[in-house]
Amino acid sequence: MIKTVIFDIDNTLYDFDHANLNALDALGDYAQEHFGWEKASFIERNRDMMRKMHEKMGDVSAYHNRVIRFQNMLEEAGLPLYPHALAMYGLYWDTVLKTAVISPGAAETMKELKERGLQIGIGTDMTTWIQLRKLETLGLLTYVDFLVSSEEAGVEKPHRELFELCAAKAGCEPSECLFIGDSLARDYHGALNAGMKALWFDPPGGTFLSGDPGDEPVEKISRMKEVLSYL
Repeated sequence: MIKTVIFDIDNTLYDFDHANLNALDALGDYAQEHFGWEKASFIERNRDMMRKMHEKMGDVSAYHNRVIRFQNMLEEAGLPLYPHALAMYGLYWDTVLKTAVISPGAAETMKELKERGLQIGIGTDMTTWIQLRKLETLGLLTYVDFLVSSEEAGVEKPHRELFELCAAKAGCEPSECLFIGDSLARDYHGALNAGMKALWFDPPGGTFLSGDPGDEPVEKISRMKEVLSYL
């Protein structure tokens, strides 16, 4: 019997890709105004620095940290850190939070799960502070009983340690936990390999690169409220 439902955040509880594009657009304007870079040049520099940080740090939460990314971008370009590193960091996340669009039915689903007496957890890559801010902005934090970030776990999904920490915080056996996320490799298979039940969140018209199951049989939902009928 399922006692705890655990959600991924980005591209599961809200459309991260949409918000991220808006934030990068705002930063492109900032870079053009302050550094004379074309917007396309900033986008390429951002992508290149993200790749470099991942190669340097590995699959850990710190490589997602935008202030480290922007700091290194400025240093590489020979530009001053003050005031730009913090200004760019603030602009990025302010824009993400301002333009984040909650997945339809997410709040109603969490409310119903709580009324049914189930625990609600979050299992997410990224750093804890910004993930809590996202949940607060989306109006979902009030439903959440616990959160495990890759910053806290020390590893990112699909490493089983993150899922095991979720089950430990829930006080449940992994088999009593249902994990829901958009990534086949990180969320769905990561949870299954840790002994949890799992649902792949694949919304209609979704544009994010969550994986392709091919002929593999996958239990999935396309709308968040389908979690309730699954249970």
